[in-house]
Amino acid sequence: MDIVAKISEVPNFGSKVVSAFGREILLVNVKGIIYAVENECPHQGSPMNAAVVKDGYISCPRHGYRFSLIDGRCVEHPECILTTYTVQLKVDDILVDIGKRQNL
Repeated sequence: MDIVAKISEVPNFGSKVVSAFGREILLVNVKGIIYAVENECPHQGSPMNAAVVKDGYISCPRHGYRFSLIDGRCVEHPECILTTYTVQLKVDDILVDIGKRQNL
């Protein structure tokens, strides 16, 4: 696992894009729980950093595809899966395991 940001850098109900190992990862804070997902919609590559987060889902800003923050599955289009990553919090550090995707 690698440190990608500080918890204090991702406000509650906010997000932050970080780069790690040549990938853009979107960190999302929902009531103190940090999620890490790829910052590109698997449908047509739209950046997810402008997405709406609601009820445990993140919605693509281009076409509204909704993906689970937990496993990246899309309710409406099951063939589209947003990559999610394992997150660990340590003091004020956010660690992400780039090699371990949660939805494999």
